Amino acid sequence: MPKRRSRGDGGLYWSEKRQRWIAEVTVGYTPSGKRITRKASDRTKTGAQKKLREKLRDLEDGLPSEDTRYTVAQAVRDWLKHGLPGRDEDTVIKCRGLAENHIIPFLGARKLHELTADEVDEWLLDRAKHLSTDTLRQLHSILRRSIKRAQKRDKVKRNVVQLCEVPKGREGRPSKSLTVQQAMAVVEAAANTAMYAYIVLSLLTGARTEELRALRWSHVVAYDAERDAWLPVKTAGWEHEQFAVYIWRSVRAGGKTKTKTSRRSLALPKRCAEALRFHEELQERQRQAAGDAWQKNDLVFASTVGTERNPNNVLRSLRAILRKVPDLNPEEWTPRELRHSFVSILSDAGVALEDVSRLAGHKSTEVTETVYWHQIRPALLAGAEAMDDIFGTDQ
Repeated sequence: MPKRRSRGDGGLYWSEKRQRWIAEVTVGYTPSGKRITRKASDRTKTGAQKKLREKLRDLEDGLPSEDTRYTVAQAVRDWLKHGLPGRDEDTVIKCRGLAENHIIPFLGARKLHELTADEVDEWLLDRAKHLSTDTLRQLHSILRRSIKRAQKRDKVKRNVVQLCEVPKGREGRPSKSLTVQQAMAVVEAAANTAMYAYIVLSLLTGARTEELRALRWSHVVAYDAERDAWLPVKTAGWEHEQFAVYIWRSVRAGGKTKTKTSRRSLALPKRCAEALRFHEELQERQRQAAGDAWQKNDLVFASTVGTERNPNNVLRSLRAILRKVPDLNPEEWTPRELRHSFVSILSDAGVALEDVSRLAGHKSTEVTETVYWHQIRPALLAGAEAMDDIFGTDQ
């Protein structure tokens, strides 16, 4: 006869329906006399008993028990739903896309309390073959914060992601810039389209795409010599010599620019003023066509119904223009590279690095040199010229 289990050890039985061993023990009674039990299951007897002992130990220590059915996918989706309050819509969309494409398909079905640091390391190494280091950091952060939220809600005891380092991923796609000839060809291809003013301002002022998408007509101004004042073009009209834009907003949360120095006022080249004048007339025709559907948001680069354009919409529109330009592959270019082209063209024209940095809205010239190093014309020429004078050339 098998040895009888000691009192307090609980019961152990096989569940045919679940195909698992169930360990169960009574830990108390409700006021109505109903038993309060703790259960644990596993494919083996030993495993079920071990899990039950862990639950009882937590109970004795006054700790809540883990939710053994809670999955990584549930934790991540809960964080996406409740863990991003007040964040910009684009940020939420980006996090959701990363989670749905790179976390949930690979780790989503795993029980959260069974997830190990080794599994997370293997997942990160696999993703490193396909993604950049920056994207890997974002994935690591999303998973870490999702589990941290689950911890606070007693779904799991520890956060194994905190034990894992982010590996080096693939090199990001190198940014590039248009030559002057290519830039002129793009401007010509965009003429008389809704993207014309957007492309001209990007290339000739270096404004970021998130700054142009948030630009208001009230921030496009002309200098009225008679009044000796800068006034919105909607008030002052276009019969003036000097124009400017106030880059004071972006589509970031709260409308803030990327940095304090990104908040700047830029004088407009005449080509930009002409492009904006055309764009105002085009937008008026769009407003009339939209009728009651038009939304009054005062946006310069709005959709056909006056709403803010999203990044994908701008990207598609830009690539439609680039398809008209010979020798340019539209799939290799993005709106931010118009800004890189602005820096490159100014540098080639001999504009001082300090001036380029201020026009681009960078915090310092170090940012300009670090991020746009491949577009900056070599400035320290004195040494090379002196050596040429001393040694001459082979020819």
